[in-house]
Amino acid sequence: MITEKPFSPALPAPLDGMRVLDLSRLVAGNMLSLQLADHGAEVIKIEDPKTGDPLRAWRDEGRSLHWKIYARNKKSLALDLRAIEGKALLLRLVAGADVLVENFRPGTLEKMDLAPARLHEQNPRLVIARISGFGQTGPYRGYPGFGTLVEAMSGFAAKNGFPEREPLLPPLALADMLAGLYGAFGVMVALRVAATSGRGQVIDLSLLEAVHSILGPDAAIFARTGRKPERTGNRSATTAPRNVFRTRDGRFIAISASIQTMAERLFRAVGRPDMIDDPRFRTNTDRLRHVDACEQPIAAFIAARDAAEALQIFAAAEVTAALVHDIEQFLADPHVAARGVVVAVPDQAGPDEKPQDTAATMLMHDVLPRLSATPGQLRRAAPALGADTRALLAEIGCAGAEYDDLLARGIIRESRS
Repeated sequence: MITEKPFSPALPAPLDGMRVLDLSRLVAGNMLSLQLADHGAEVIKIEDPKTGDPLRAWRDEGRSLHWKIYARNKKSLALDLRAIEGKALLLRLVAGADVLVENFRPGTLEKMDLAPARLHEQNPRLVIARISGFGQTGPYRGYPGFGTLVEAMSGFAAKNGFPEREPLLPPLALADMLAGLYGAFGVMVALRVAATSGRGQVIDLSLLEAVHSILGPDAAIFARTGRKPERTGNRSATTAPRNVFRTRDGRFIAISASIQTMAERLFRAVGRPDMIDDPRFRTNTDRLRHVDACEQPIAAFIAARDAAEALQIFAAAEVTAALVHDIEQFLADPHVAARGVVVAVPDQAGPDEKPQDTAATMLMHDVLPRLSATPGQLRRAAPALGADTRALLAEIGCAGAEYDDLLARGIIRESRS
């Protein structure tokens, strides 16, 4: 059963007092600032007054579920940065900020007269995270930075999928998610430096480099041997046996025997202890050379049994095996429920959603990572566009006639909710 978890705005958190100005759009920047917001940072989304963050437009049957998850714990300030007055207000906000996140095409901040040097004139301690597809330098710096492009160019797609099929792109925003996690780590490192030196710095975060970093020693292997990674499907290029196998009742079981003792346990569990001393399967290198023959008796054993029976046998033998879950099966897993991996939080209709289409709660992943003494919290729902404009600008003295004039001219916007 999924745990219901209310938003708790008053709970203390480890990053209380940190202010983040998030100018980014779509996934990578939102993933970065989500990590900080979940642990107490005040994250202010600076959004276009007309359209807001384009992530708001990613809808599932009319619902802005992507936005509601990746903008949780954040505030929204609708501010037109193309207007002189909008840029002036941003600079006033920068003076009291710790971090600024942006993912414009490289050179855009400079064209807006908001280059890092000017931002640091306003606040020398500011940490500026600049996210782009290919980095702030190099011949590709000006290319559009969509994750699909770097997943293709990084070497990831070429090694992903089955050997007889085309290269396979990931079915999720892998590059953006990785860059967001790297970015959050980089921000915390830079803030640690700023705390001791009094100086901020620029983080040049490239989606291409984030994806390539997870490919392991591919470059070293190619340089040493001339060998390129091949697509192996669900098999591994480094260990065997490792695959998914269909059960009698139509489920799939994943097996990973990545160390010698595990391979030996697996052979015994499937009734083939003779494979342990078979020269074709004696070592991991031998098993990789004869992977088809190695997997055949494992596949036959699993195919002759329902998933529950096969898993019971593997558990008793301490073999590393697990069911392949779809999302429905994942949510029904008792371990997922016991750990509170996914929680049900209060939902609210967005500005363009029909109230009748909004349930009492919606599901989302809980805060990660789990800290024992100072855990992060779900403090507030994702904001409507401009929900915090008035309160945030009042803090820097923009109120009364000045505020009303900017509002009337569309340079700022308040929430319609």
